[in-house]
Amino acid sequence: MGFLVGAFCLQVNAQRINIGAGVGGLNYKGDLSPAFNPRNYLPAGHALFRYNLSPSVSLRAGGTFGLVGAKDSRSSDPFNQARNASFRSSMLEGSLITEYNFLNYSQKRKAKNWTPYLFGGLGFYKFNPRNKTADYKTTQMNIPFGAGVKWEFKRPWSLEFEFGTRKLFTDYLDDLGDNVPINQKIQLGNPTTKDMYYYTSITLSYTFYSIICPPGFSTDY
Repeated sequence: MGFLVGAFCLQVNAQRINIGAGVGGLNYKGDLSPAFNPRNYLPAGHALFRYNLSPSVSLRAGGTFGLVGAKDSRSSDPFNQARNASFRSSMLEGSLITEYNFLNYSQKRKAKNWTPYLFGGLGFYKFNPRNKTADYKTTQMNIPFGAGVKWEFKRPWSLEFEFGTRKLFTDYLDDLGDNVPINQKIQLGNPTTKDMYYYTSITLSYTFYSIICPPGFSTDY
């Protein structure tokens, strides 16, 4: 009987559920900012649901909302300065992500755990440009990937810091592409490259420990 109780306890505890929310900033790279520029950060927030398959692998669903934008005036390139374009869009993103923890994030009862991790997955996003000068889709797929660090500072609470990149399949996040009116060719973007955006964030998360094992039974994975 004791063996069955212990096995049930371990099985349920291994299926840990984690939820969290946080804040951060969206940054853009594209025709208005060919290189990463910290001055382009705009505020954003997010929420997530995580299912820990094992100490090494987690599945995560999340949503992010914020602003993304840039200005040619922040560039040192003479062409950008002469064009003097700018854009700003609201951004809504949903994603399904797999995380890989390097240090077997086992969340032991008496340990303050931490681990670096990598992540990648599939996302969908919708952006709402302040000005739209061409015909292009504003709801598209993206590929999120990046790295972060998790730290369970006080069970069941954790802090997470993350930096992620979103690979896009459009050149119109900044409203600059190859389909512009002939009298606005100075607004032409580089059709050989696609835009992208980054999300840097800090998250406070909570892990549900729904089963408490009897004394003598381990609660680790």
